[in-house]
Amino acid sequence: MERFGKPLPQGAPTAVAFARHPLHPMLVTFPIAFLLGALGTDLAFWYTAEAFWARASLWLIGAGAVMGIIAGITGTVELLWVKEIRRRPASWNHFVLAVALLATCVINWVFRFEDPIGSIVPTGLYLSALTAVLVGSAGWMGGKLVFEHQIAVDQGNEHDTDPVDLVDDGTK
Repeated sequence: MERFGKPLPQGAPTAVAFARHPLHPMLVTFPIAFLLGALGTDLAFWYTAEAFWARASLWLIGAGAVMGIIAGITGTVELLWVKEIRRRPASWNHFVLAVALLATCVINWVFRFEDPIGSIVPTGLYLSALTAVLVGSAGWMGGKLVFEHQIAVDQGNEHDTDPVDLVDDGTK
């Protein structure tokens, strides 16, 4: 039991990377932008009643769902593969919020297939607002993992450069 009382060390490596850059943080930017944009297009449709905004919402939510699933796969592999990530409660909180986000997003997308225009007010708008709240919550937890727990942050110093070394002031 004494072992469980000790704080976890800072940092954890990444398991899914391209040229040492973790893929999950790179991929999540797409569903974030698509899904928050969908809330904007839903609000634009509610204000203008233009069919263009309803079609844009359908496409944005679909793109957000597909890219969210891809980002979710990379995040799940990280969670299950790297012991240092798996042992942190914040990782599991982020995972649960992300799964709830993807479920809400897919439900919103499927709900709109039959009638993209008629399904926005009020249910589609509510689902898009809930999706935006979940995006913010999951993003907050993901940020905590990176900035507070140093997850997938390169801990090596072999590539670090002192900013002072980059300035040639003629004194060396």
